Amino acid sequence: MIHQLAAVDKRAKISRNVTIEPFTTIAGDVEIGEGSWIGSNVTIMDGARIGKNCRIFPGTVISAIPQDLKFDGEDTQAIIGDGTTLRECVTVNRGTKALGFTKIGKDCLIMATSHVAHDCILGDNVIIANGCGIAGHVEIGDWVVMGGLSAVQQFGKIGKHAMIAGGSLIRKDVPPYVKVGRDPISYAGINSVGLRRRGFSNEKIFEIQKIYRAIFQMKMNVSRAASYIEKEMLPTAERDEILEFIKNSPSGIVKGYGRGKE
Repeated sequence: MIHQLAAVDKRAKISRNVTIEPFTTIAGDVEIGEGSWIGSNVTIMDGARIGKNCRIFPGTVISAIPQDLKFDGEDTQAIIGDGTTLRECVTVNRGTKALGFTKIGKDCLIMATSHVAHDCILGDNVIIANGCGIAGHVEIGDWVVMGGLSAVQQFGKIGKHAMIAGGSLIRKDVPPYVKVGRDPISYAGINSVGLRRRGFSNEKIFEIQKIYRAIFQMKMNVSRAASYIEKEMLPTAERDEILEFIKNSPSGIVKGYGRGKE
């Protein structure tokens, strides 16, 4: 199922039932899982590890060397999880020695012309809309939806189940379960619609709302709000995840409603 006009290195490990369309180039240090479809005019370079049942659309470039001056030719990887789709002209760079790989999880959809830079980690079921730019060392949690033409600066973090409005510039970390938008970027409520779609109960959604009300609407700074939540609210997986995210956010989280510049 490899078209005669595709250029596939004999050393590449191509599993069963993989379709490779014409004018695609695949280097030697590449692995592609069974059932994947590789469209025409795709370039897959050394270090690519592509899972099962992936769909890679025309013009995509996977595992090109990082656009990072500290890269010194080390052996690194770009990992694409099972069931993930990369639409037209997506670029995914491989890692540097800082992490060793760039990783996109399972069942993700990365839409046309988006860029995932070196040493990024994207979780499962992530949706990145058209034209997004994700700089190096960014971490994006499971089930995140990122609106088109948005950008995340280097070392940024976006928590699970967050939703990013189209055209956003993410300079601060986005905690789990929230929506963010406006300019400058700020909290815009929790992602209640997305949470309901994923099976969260009304009681759990109310609990998350209560936590973020303390952080963004009770006129406390973030550290005081975190202390208040820890003392006054019962421990749950969601509460502890939010507190842990805040604790491990060296650049700080996005601001609340109308609090001005980040």
